[in-house]
Amino acid sequence: MKKILIIEDNPEIRENLAEILELSDYEVTTAENGIIGVTKATEVLPDLILCDVMMPELDGFGVLRILGKNTATMNIPFIFLTAKAEKADFRKGMNLGADDYITKPFDHTELLEAVEMRLKKGEILKQNFEQNAAGLSDFMAEARGREALTHLAEERETRKYDKKATLYEEGQYPKVVYFVNSGKIKGSQSDDYGKSLTTNLYTAGDFIGVTALIKDQPYEETAEVMEAAELSIIPKDEFLDLLYTNRDVSHRFIRMLANNLAEKEAQLLHLAYDSVRKRVADALVRLQEKYDNDSAENFSISLLRDDLAAIVGTAKETVIRTLRDFKADELIDIQGSTITILDLEGLKEMYN
Repeated sequence: MKKILIIEDNPEIRENLAEILELSDYEVTTAENGIIGVTKATEVLPDLILCDVMMPELDGFGVLRILGKNTATMNIPFIFLTAKAEKADFRKGMNLGADDYITKPFDHTELLEAVEMRLKKGEILKQNFEQNAAGLSDFMAEARGREALTHLAEERETRKYDKKATLYEEGQYPKVVYFVNSGKIKGSQSDDYGKSLTTNLYTAGDFIGVTALIKDQPYEETAEVMEAAELSIIPKDEFLDLLYTNRDVSHRFIRMLANNLAEKEAQLLHLAYDSVRKRVADALVRLQEKYDNDSAENFSISLLRDDLAAIVGTAKETVIRTLRDFKADELIDIQGSTITILDLEGLKEMYN
């Protein structure tokens, strides 16, 4: 049974709304003002919130602003109830992230249709779409949020890139977002002496170039193909239109960027404090976690020693010596450029 929270200071309207929704098999919680509504929203975590705009203590805009900053409530669909149909109110609510408006007075059918539509859209956007080209089409088709983006998923361009091809270079301005359908991509940065450090690893299901595009700043890394890849090209304007007009999509990318930041912080700590042996072990484990699609077999990857050295942040010769030591310890096997992990737990224990 779906849970709905009603935040409304008028007792007659509040009770009427609750009765209509309960008769339609919804579980209803009510709050008589915005402050109580915020508290109940964090306690109940409803599937949808109906909230009056003009209330004492804390108005509907304040409620939405507070809940929008809470990771536990920021994704809950939010519908405003208002007797004021002025354009400024609509714009302010939508800028804060409201999903819909219902203007008082409203009939039962209008209310139930709006509730059902928002709950349905919320469920669709909670789905975990497959991390491949078909999954991207599903995600874009369901998440686009408005008619202007109808053809975004269907009309995007797909390109194939050979190994060592460069998608973009550090300092260039972004014009598109890349979505990886297949292959392996690395992002790297160079210091003042020309030494390269791999800062990101991308594989099927990843978006590339999002941060620079959102910040409207030059790329802070160079993206190079490590293994022949197929990428979907999403134009900048269409991607930003999707991102800024759909609250659900915005939250997904906020979480993704937050995860990327946490990974980079952990990587910097390893580079600053760990020995070379620990850093090489950590790099091999990260490569398996990122690229392994068949955990039943020993993970193998064809990797240039220069690329591994850039991930570890040390000289190629040092990486080669460390890999030989790992092979002697039967942690890995080496055949040409291919590295096979034989003892994943042993590598993890090395840096834990």
